[in-house]
Amino acid sequence: MRGADSDSDQAHGPGRDVASSEDFEPSCLTIRLGAIVENFRRVRQLAAPAAAAAVVKADAYGLGMPLVATALAARAHCDTFFVARHSEGVQLRPLVPNARIYVLDGAPPDAVPALISHRLTPVLNSITEVAAWSGAGRAMRADLDAALHVDTGMNRLGVPTDELAVLAAEAAKRFQHIRIVLVMSHLACADDPASPMNPLQLDRFRTALAMLPTAPASLASSGGVMLGKNYAFDVVRPGLGLYGGNPQPAKPNPFMVAARLTGRVLQVRRVDKGDSVGYGASFRSGRPAAIATVSLGYADGLMRANGNRGSAVIEGARAPIVGRISMDLVTLDVTDINTVRPGTEVEFVGDGVTLEDLAASSGTASYEILTSLSHRARRVYVEDAR
Repeated sequence: MRGADSDSDQAHGPGRDVASSEDFEPSCLTIRLGAIVENFRRVRQLAAPAAAAAVVKADAYGLGMPLVATALAARAHCDTFFVARHSEGVQLRPLVPNARIYVLDGAPPDAVPALISHRLTPVLNSITEVAAWSGAGRAMRADLDAALHVDTGMNRLGVPTDELAVLAAEAAKRFQHIRIVLVMSHLACADDPASPMNPLQLDRFRTALAMLPTAPASLASSGGVMLGKNYAFDVVRPGLGLYGGNPQPAKPNPFMVAARLTGRVLQVRRVDKGDSVGYGASFRSGRPAAIATVSLGYADGLMRANGNRGSAVIEGARAPIVGRISMDLVTLDVTDINTVRPGTEVEFVGDGVTLEDLAASSGTASYEILTSLSHRARRVYVEDAR
């Protein structure tokens, strides 16, 4: 066994190398606030003259809502945010005291007091919610702001067609004590610009707007922004693009990398041809090889499905993941990378491995990759964009 500070031997020499514990950070998630700000500005450029609102639900897609929202407000002058849960809105309000905060979950009865006291704007998703919010306004003898979500084909949340007809026919009655400040819908297939669902939903949304009282309109999230100006309307709602994901993976990504997940090599060892690596002996080496064990696992958000499928980047070179991913460890074949030694940094997502790369090898979507990132990895926030 040789210490990590030894430089007299090659990293792939006989036996094994083990890292020392001095100044050693096992795993790190670097979050580039400057890149998130630039991505927001990019959305505004693409969607202009429409305004842009930042979607910061799910802890800003796993990257930390407090610092992300604060940076967007201070540096990009973002004044409108979307969250999913009213509890997220309560957390966000003191950070952006003068911003508009929309709550996508709507206005369930037990959330109404918090929505009102924290000045949160619910996105009403049904005729029942409209009635409840109208009743809350009546009780306060005030008009309460709200957005109205119209379902145009997602069949998830949103006012369905039959309820829309009732609201439109009885608008004066149904919207008493409600000030509709936004009418919105959500595209089901914005990641695929060739999908016929996109123009179909666009037409349905335009029809709905013609039926309802005049208000600003919003249809596009990050993928919708990339569909063109017809989908922008008055407000766009970028989410994934802010955090560096590619909303339309078949096209070049116009957004900057915002998150970089890295681990450190703990040990490098030689294995013979035919030797197995990891739990279940699911990988057997087809050659004499150098195997690096890295301080990252599924407890850090590196999904188990990447075992024997994914890859990492070491000093610009790809190294395949071999064997199963463990809770705390992952093993790489580094036979062809001669500089690897204990302490070497390994990137699993970032500048060399895109979110889409990692999502593909994980059998999932970029959204899940981001929101699965654990807080065990040390989080480092940097102001720069790169």
